[in-house]
Amino acid sequence: MSEFIVYGIPGSPFLRSVQAALEEKAAPYRMQPIAPGEHRGEAYRAMNPFSRVPVVKHGDFVLYETQAILRYVDIALPGPALQPSDPKAAARMNQLMGINDWYFFPQVGATIVFQRIVGPAIMGSTANEEVCAAAFPQARVCVDEIENLLGNNAYLVGDQVTLADIILYPQLAYFSQTPEGRALLQGKRLAAWLERMAVRPSMLASLPPDPLRVAV
Repeated sequence: MSEFIVYGIPGSPFLRSVQAALEEKAAPYRMQPIAPGEHRGEAYRAMNPFSRVPVVKHGDFVLYETQAILRYVDIALPGPALQPSDPKAAARMNQLMGINDWYFFPQVGATIVFQRIVGPAIMGSTANEEVCAAAFPQARVCVDEIENLLGNNAYLVGDQVTLADIILYPQLAYFSQTPEGRALLQGKRLAAWLERMAVRPSMLASLPPDPLRVAV
């Protein structure tokens, strides 16, 4: 089995999702860290013209877009299935992944998490309270809906970890360490889900770098 090479900015929740999926599959891989801003350079844009992270190489196959990478990892590699065979469960998984990519990350992660955690840790900036306050209502919508979809399940789509858990945990782990996250997650079943996910070997093997490790 050829080794995966994973390109990305350390601390990226999307990068962590890919690393965790490879860990769940016990697949050989090598991390290729890139510096912030390097993803806009010519060499990286030759792999992904949209300058987003991560990118993976698997032999001569190059792939970007986290959802595509996660599905490829699950289909191409042996090990426990990370996508349900039941059509309704698979559709629910896809729905949750879409919530992350369309709503949670761009409207909550890129605002509140950046202002509270990433900016101060990496850039030495101070959180913009107006930005955080403006994002809070959408954060509530996202958390409430993910909580609703979790129901009484151990994991987001049932009793087994799926790609929905793998893509959402790194995002919500960061968010849970912000004042807004603590307020919205208090007393919710999602808080127990976060604890279950945090101790999985795949998540322990993909922790963010020290400056960002306030959120695991």
